Amino acid sequence: MHNFVSRTGLHGRSRRGTPLAPDSRVDAPERRRLRIALVAASLRIIGGQAVQVQRMLDGWASDPDVDAWLVPINPLPFKPFRWLLRVKFVRTIVTELCYLPLLIRELRRADVVHVFSASYTSFLLAPLPAVIVAGLMRRPVVLNYHSGEAPDHLRRSAIARLVMKRWVDTVVVPSTFLRDVFATFGIAAQVVPNTVDLTRFAYRVRDPLRPRLLSTRNFEPLYNVPCTLRAFARVQSRYPEASLTLVGGGSQERALRALADELRLRNITFSGRVDPSEIHRYYADADLYVQTPAIDNMPLSVLEAFASGLPVIATQVGGVPAILTDGVHGVLVPAGDDAALAGQVIKLVEEPAYARRLAAAARETCAVYEWPVVAAQWLAAYRSVSDPFSNDMTITADDTPRLAERVTETSEPWRPSESA
Repeated sequence: MHNFVSRTGLHGRSRRGTPLAPDSRVDAPERRRLRIALVAASLRIIGGQAVQVQRMLDGWASDPDVDAWLVPINPLPFKPFRWLLRVKFVRTIVTELCYLPLLIRELRRADVVHVFSASYTSFLLAPLPAVIVAGLMRRPVVLNYHSGEAPDHLRRSAIARLVMKRWVDTVVVPSTFLRDVFATFGIAAQVVPNTVDLTRFAYRVRDPLRPRLLSTRNFEPLYNVPCTLRAFARVQSRYPEASLTLVGGGSQERALRALADELRLRNITFSGRVDPSEIHRYYADADLYVQTPAIDNMPLSVLEAFASGLPVIATQVGGVPAILTDGVHGVLVPAGDDAALAGQVIKLVEEPAYARRLAAAARETCAVYEWPVVAAQWLAAYRSVSDPFSNDMTITADDTPRLAERVTETSEPWRPSESA
């Protein structure tokens, strides 16, 4: 335990916040592949984090520098006990009893432990045990925090603040919004953005542009999907043929269906949860993307809409303005304002040339989210905590165009096309 105390900085030494070194694959001497344990939800829990993890696993699969594997926070028990997962509270106990031995077995063979993190109870059940086990094994930890609820979580949780300040080697977040939030609590964080697959989410110019709306946010209170329904009611009063497809699921589904009936909405489809390998088809079939969360970070759904050529109308919350400049890459409206959202949808339908300009500008921003660019930043993060000789330089926002050259040197320049 003394080793763990020393390593986690409880005697006053903090190892978090180490600068990220630039990728040095060409000039550095030959290295063996770094062994990276990705501690995160598997795709049995469909969400942004699980999708990002799968994209990382796919990207690292043939990489000469990284050997990565998933350590799921939601492992399945032996088959005779799986029925217990249907029992509330019991499933948490069963999952933890499977998760802890898995951590002990898998983290011992890692060079770096990359822990994905959300907020509140989830933080205590998944990231915290991984950080403790990694500490006991003296494995460096990269904590990758994704929740837009960080301001409230960090204010409430002294444990979370302690872990991020003293028990991990570096904190990485996907947005400048979260980086700034963490700074207010005295926690240094590096930014590595989410990645989007531009080959799967193919760009298509919407001409004609019709009132065919898509939302892919889950049916939970923080995403405020009722606001989307109320806005759609206003749009449909103007365009009776308008349609809305809702991809997702969650605790509010029954209430949302009741609200749709109450508003007498037509042409509305509840598609349920969709496998990430299929969701690009929903973007391809729509003409406008809308979302109305009350709290957000750096939504992958917005990047997927950008890549697909969908003009985006979103609420101005959290990290969304960091990736979407109002009137340049899409349209931002106040949180909870269904009238403003509907008004902007109608404007884009009535001014399709303006909508197409927004979509084209948004697609131009996607180069920095391609996997080769993001992979270089992750490799730098891993080396900064595993290699004492890689801490002499830092990746900053100014480096993004230079990193993007890794994509443009090996691919054709992107041009808008008329079909996917």
